[in-house]
Amino acid sequence: MSSFDIIGDIAVVKCFSKSIEDKLKLANDIMKANRHIKTVLSQFGGIQGEYRIRELKHLLGERKTDTIHHEFGCKFYLDLQHVFYSPRLSFERMRISRKVKSGETVLNMFGGIGSFSILIARYAPASKVYSIDINPKAIRFTLKNLVLNKIIGKVVAILGDSKYIVKIFFRQKADRVLMPLPMKSYECLPEAVYALRNEHGFIHFYDFAYASKVEDPIKKIVKRVSSRMNKLDTNFKIEFGRIVRSVGPNWYQIVLDIEIN
Repeated sequence: MSSFDIIGDIAVVKCFSKSIEDKLKLANDIMKANRHIKTVLSQFGGIQGEYRIRELKHLLGERKTDTIHHEFGCKFYLDLQHVFYSPRLSFERMRISRKVKSGETVLNMFGGIGSFSILIARYAPASKVYSIDINPKAIRFTLKNLVLNKIIGKVVAILGDSKYIVKIFFRQKADRVLMPLPMKSYECLPEAVYALRNEHGFIHFYDFAYASKVEDPIKKIVKRVSSRMNKLDTNFKIEFGRIVRSVGPNWYQIVLDIEIN
């Protein structure tokens, strides 16, 4: 059993066979079927550490980990050794971009290389997008991508822990808050509410859920988030929820669009 992601001209393979021959055959098949692929890397285990880095090994082609990925007319330069990026979130990035209204101030609490933030700045007439990340290299790539996409001035890249940056600099400053880091979103929900102007606006919340065949993963996250929001004594409505992707057997990434009023 195996799967792979194509990021720019690099294919990242998850192959559950321990045989190097099986992995090399898969890599060769991928390169034959996708002529633009220059490198095939193998991912070992899950996403690691605070910076969400993959452990990668070279299988075939050029020995490199940096590339330029194209998405909805935008270009994203990145190095997979130093930052996280998933092409499987492309639909979600555009979905959020289309929700942003004219003149909004958008706060992305987990900005990464700027993929959500840059798409919003390109496709939505937002007044300003603030993109925070704790990984210095992710911020460097964000700055490079702002130049690459010719949108300097529309996105402000900020290095640091968003939980503390929001408390210090973003009290009631945002109309919309993005939380595209499932491992941290639940913990940082109070800060997201705190950042909304007069506690009115929208939060796009992402989380992981385990669900058996008889369970609804969306309902599980709705229940979890509702309990947390009730403790914050905030008026809210969960406007929308969906499964973004499967991340393992019975494990799902979920997004909830939460309206605060």
